[in-house]
Amino acid sequence: MVEKSHTAGLWPSIYEPLRNFGARVADWLAPASDASSTEDAYRITMELPGVEEKDIDISVNSGVVSVKGEKTAEREEKGETWFFSERQYGAFSRSFRLPEDADDGKVEAHLKDGVLTITVPKRAAESPEAKKVQIRRG
Repeated sequence: MVEKSHTAGLWPSIYEPLRNFGARVADWLAPASDASSTEDAYRITMELPGVEEKDIDISVNSGVVSVKGEKTAEREEKGETWFFSERQYGAFSRSFRLPEDADDGKVEAHLKDGVLTITVPKRAAESPEAKKVQIRRG
């Protein structure tokens, strides 16, 4: 006869908070972003305070805009009898699928005051031209 341990059911519950820890850390490091559309373009804005332009990589591939980078933030405070230092480091990555009418060959990006703005113009709507059809005799 095999005896069931009283602690066997306890282990899964102890590890449950850690199960999705990696995904939660990735969400925390992922910058806040907004996507919007105007009549002429699509616009993606991302909050990247303290991130330098050299630490941001933007690429477009198969209709997807990907933004990757590295956050590095340091803060130090000193007093007469105390010292406080805090550092935050981590890579982030966000991807955005573009609509079919986006012109992914003309993507522009600007970084100002910690806000990255990516602008993707819309292609001009193609109006189908009427074609003359010849009638053949016979």
